[in-house]
Amino acid sequence: MKNIFLCKETALGETRVALVPADVKILAPLGYAIAVQRGAGLKAGYADNEYAGAGAEILQNTAEGYKFADIVVRVIKPDDAAGIRKNTLHISSFDVFNEKAAVEEFAAAGINLISLEMMPRTTLAQKMDIQSSQASLAGYYAVLLAATRLPKIFPMMMTPSGTISPARVFIIGVGVEGLQAIATAKRLGARVEAFDTRPVVEEQVKSLGAKFVKIDLGETGETQQGYAKELTPQQIEIQRQGQAKVCAQSDVVITTAKVFGRKAPLLVTKDMMKQMKPGSLVIDMAVKTGGNVEGSNPDKDVVLDNGVTILGGDSLERFIPKDASNMFSGNITAFLTHFWDAENKTFNLDTSDEIIKSCLIASGVKPEME
Repeated sequence: MKNIFLCKETALGETRVALVPADVKILAPLGYAIAVQRGAGLKAGYADNEYAGAGAEILQNTAEGYKFADIVVRVIKPDDAAGIRKNTLHISSFDVFNEKAAVEEFAAAGINLISLEMMPRTTLAQKMDIQSSQASLAGYYAVLLAATRLPKIFPMMMTPSGTISPARVFIIGVGVEGLQAIATAKRLGARVEAFDTRPVVEEQVKSLGAKFVKIDLGETGETQQGYAKELTPQQIEIQRQGQAKVCAQSDVVITTAKVFGRKAPLLVTKDMMKQMKPGSLVIDMAVKTGGNVEGSNPDKDVVLDNGVTILGGDSLERFIPKDASNMFSGNITAFLTHFWDAENKTFNLDTSDEIIKSCLIASGVKPEME
């Protein structure tokens, strides 16, 4: 396995590219042969001649690419496995838990399917972790989106007409997205509060200059993968009640609470938003996985009767595709480099390796997924 084909993304609204020219320059000298579909990098700011200059061949379409490829790389999974040769290694984002039929289709076609979301959260695999790299940019952009849509400025400002008070921003969920959102809101001069079910993150919140909101939920914690553990219905209700007062005082509420492999918990209800001020914004960054905010919609803004606007924050990293692509490409390049067998000049699909075992979700055998 050494022939890599980089696909042009076809998913609606996708602007990223899975490999950038700088990383082609890293992979080609190892022994990988790389072909790029024409126009693959244009939306992310990379022209075909940059790829050609880095050592890649430019192909017209996926049909040509699939014939060439031992390895296919893309950001978002294709609509189907048609045209991909048996034993090809396909690397992309892939929602294992909600796309079981698609996984079975790839398995039936004899394709080795890597889901980048399933990369283990270990020190060794950290450089391959798209969840962290893309979430950081999404958290940053969520705050910029709020700053441009909010009918007031973020920082305190002294003016001849008086003092403008800083915007109040409340961030629910202090993972990678939340931490970057806190840091960005603080840099813009907002007064920031944050909450997470994991008390261990309180020091991280404070280190960024924000206030940690304490709500006694009883026993909580995080999984071995570093995600917040799923709360009981009773704990979620206590959390809602504790957050209601903070939401009412906030100009911006950003929710990032996700439970890996499960529907996102509903944390901000319409009753809570009724107490918020006209013009306030709520950004639901978990809208794609069921939503933290009642009534949020991934495809459009929702304006409530009291003037509060709910924005769907799905895949906000797509709005900064150059940097998002650089980071995504870095993750894939780290993966391809780590498993390169220099002696035999091939990618070593070592199914006994802990990283491969975690993210190889189809290998020509119908997967057993509970």
